[in-house]
Amino acid sequence: MILQSIAWKRSISTLPHLCERIKQTENEMVQMFQLPGPRNGVQNFPMNGKPPRKNLSVRILDERFIRILKIFKWGPDAEKALEVLKLKVDHRLVREVLKIDVEINVKIQFFNWAGKRRNFQHDSTTYMALIHCLDEAGLVGEMWKTVQEMVRSPCVITPVELSEIVKLLGRAKMVNKALSIFYQIKGRKCKPTASTYNSMILMLMQEGHYEKVHELYNEMCNEGNCFPDTVTYNALISSFAKLGRDDSAIRLFDEMMENGLQPTAKIYTTLIGIYFKLGKVGKALGLFHEMKVKGCIPTVFTYTELIKGLGKAGQVEDAYTMFMNMLKEGVKPDVVLINNLLNILGKAGRLDDAFKHFNEMKSWQCEPNVVTYNTLIKALFECKAPASEASLLFEKMKTQGIVPSSFTYSILIDGFCKTNRVEKALFLFEEMDEKGFPPCPAAYCSLINSLGKAKRYEAASELFQELKENCGCSSARVYAVMIKHYGKCGRLSDAMDLFNEMKKLGCNPDVYAYNALMCGMVRAGMIDDAYSLLRTMEENGCAPDLNSHNIILNGLARTGGPNRAIEVLAKMKNSRIKPDAVSYNTVLGCLSRAGMFEEAARLMKEMKEKGLEYDLITYSSILEAVGKIDEDHHNLTSL
Repeated sequence: MILQSIAWKRSISTLPHLCERIKQTENEMVQMFQLPGPRNGVQNFPMNGKPPRKNLSVRILDERFIRILKIFKWGPDAEKALEVLKLKVDHRLVREVLKIDVEINVKIQFFNWAGKRRNFQHDSTTYMALIHCLDEAGLVGEMWKTVQEMVRSPCVITPVELSEIVKLLGRAKMVNKALSIFYQIKGRKCKPTASTYNSMILMLMQEGHYEKVHELYNEMCNEGNCFPDTVTYNALISSFAKLGRDDSAIRLFDEMMENGLQPTAKIYTTLIGIYFKLGKVGKALGLFHEMKVKGCIPTVFTYTELIKGLGKAGQVEDAYTMFMNMLKEGVKPDVVLINNLLNILGKAGRLDDAFKHFNEMKSWQCEPNVVTYNTLIKALFECKAPASEASLLFEKMKTQGIVPSSFTYSILIDGFCKTNRVEKALFLFEEMDEKGFPPCPAAYCSLINSLGKAKRYEAASELFQELKENCGCSSARVYAVMIKHYGKCGRLSDAMDLFNEMKKLGCNPDVYAYNALMCGMVRAGMIDDAYSLLRTMEENGCAPDLNSHNIILNGLARTGGPNRAIEVLAKMKNSRIKPDAVSYNTVLGCLSRAGMFEEAARLMKEMKEKGLEYDLITYSSILEAVGKIDEDHHNLTSL
């Protein structure tokens, strides 16, 4: 037996004289495939004395046939093996052969050979067996051909098999083909069940075809015998949420409840997220309470939506309490939840809590990722922590084997720029380039702005040109920054050229670009031009913001006289954009310089009623103007 096993393990020789096929007689072939029997030639029959009944169609494939198939592939030898072993070619045999671990081409050849046999025709089970083999081998083209052949054949296809075909085609990103096959089979071969429709809906949802999901739902409802179940509603509610059709998602949730179906944790989580997005915090929390009352256990995804939603609503303490309650209930946080929590705590200035939970992550088997570090680095800069702490965290991130992203570098560059460490920001910018990251407009924008503030206009201009060369164009925000600094340094013609260049390149100026140019015009005393640009801005569909109006007010207050400033302020009061403390203080300064103290007093009273405060500069200028008038009056009296 040992010698026999060694012989089987021996590798096939590659020597030319041994590679030739050994000629065998039919008797030798028969002996090769004969099953071993008792040495004395006596057959062992059961106790009743009758030989066992042979079921040739379901006989287990002989190990020697499998070996021949692996060595000689599909061909005359394998055919002979089937004949010698008296294995009947039927559906069971085809399925068994397709399970053998041999090359996919062997399986295809055998499948085609079997299909040409007399008195044999492939059914849906053999087709599905080959389709699965082709899917596993990644031969999507062959798989599609086999699916088409199956549909054309007279074999019956069950709803379960139709569902499986849809899933396989969807996984192969053949969405349109899956839809085509679904309608072909639906029209001719089988009536889809709710499960079949669910397979189609889930496939469409996974591939982002959300609109088509609703169409299929309507078809399903019109079938008469197909009723939406929890899986259907889950897919539909998720699709509508992703499409931003929140009312439809809520209506479907209510419909589901009316039909007596119990929502899953995923459905509750989706609805909670929708209510937070709509600003209905009470509704979201009410749904969470209902979920717990009905015995539907919240998942980590549910708590993520709750913590994120409460944080966005400004209810930081409630978000933190929700997190602590989650831990008490034994739900382990994942990295996405922790990242959301750290973001909320960082924005609220609660750095100690943020770093406490960051250090606890490993105890929850939750590994920090690049987003975790980005969130904390950003929080350090926003909370005005020493820039060295951000640098240390950046180094720790790298020692932990986490590769910084372009966003990591952008946060650091922006942070160092805002703390007036431009050289450090430039060093990181060079490092970012060396690491092979593509040009990042956000990083360029921060650097150009900082260089402009430092009055290093040529360096800012060079960096701006570099961005255009590397990217082929630039973002509206970077253009706005450059226009602003050209305006500040008196290069208004360059600023206007850039503004026109934006439009030529198809980069529509945004509110920041318009404001930057208007600011430059006001600085140059071109008030009428700035006012004209404000009207052009509105005509081009770019809505002015409060800063736009304050820029015009500032220009009018300087050179246009108090009456025009008061007129613009009055228009602002009656418009969608209401004046703020800056607007009022700008006009107050103008009135004080013109000696219009009664009007200034009325405006100050109005500000007080609106809860706005006049700043010290304005108040000082009013007192100075009053003192000047008193002094002039005294001098005239003396004369």
